[in-house]
Amino acid sequence: MKRIDKLEILEAQKNLADRIVRIGKAFLRKEDYHELAKKMIDDLYGYNEGPVLFKPTKAAQKQFRLTRAGAVSYFAGMNEEFPEDHGFALKPWQNVRFENSGFIFYEDHALVMGNYYFMDLDGNETKVEYTLGYIRTETGALKINIHHSSLPYRH
Repeated sequence: MKRIDKLEILEAQKNLADRIVRIGKAFLRKEDYHELAKKMIDDLYGYNEGPVLFKPTKAAQKQFRLTRAGAVSYFAGMNEEFPEDHGFALKPWQNVRFENSGFIFYEDHALVMGNYYFMDLDGNETKVEYTLGYIRTETGALKINIHHSSLPYRH
């Protein structure tokens, strides 16, 4: 099986950023943003491959999303089990950009850590710290199996 490389991770990050923006646009247009969120989770996260450790940025009551339903709820809301979720992707964001601080590569998985910046429709950016873990599936696709996001510490 092909080893994961930096270029693949950069492409996967761009795909994640584009999909988050697309979900917000669909919400504004009153399109089926919830289906887009489900598709994003199925396409980009490894819930169908095995365990996924997901700690979203803005989750406090149920801060770990170990199921597909929990991940979809975080991005698109509409789940009674997660009443604090109002849909992170529904802000909406006009842009998401990654600044990677470092990578670790193994045979069949990789880790990357850094900051990503979410730009709202007024041009304001929110800085978020992240760690993402990637695995290669049996079909050769790259999927996220670790996603930890948090707002920077303020003293």
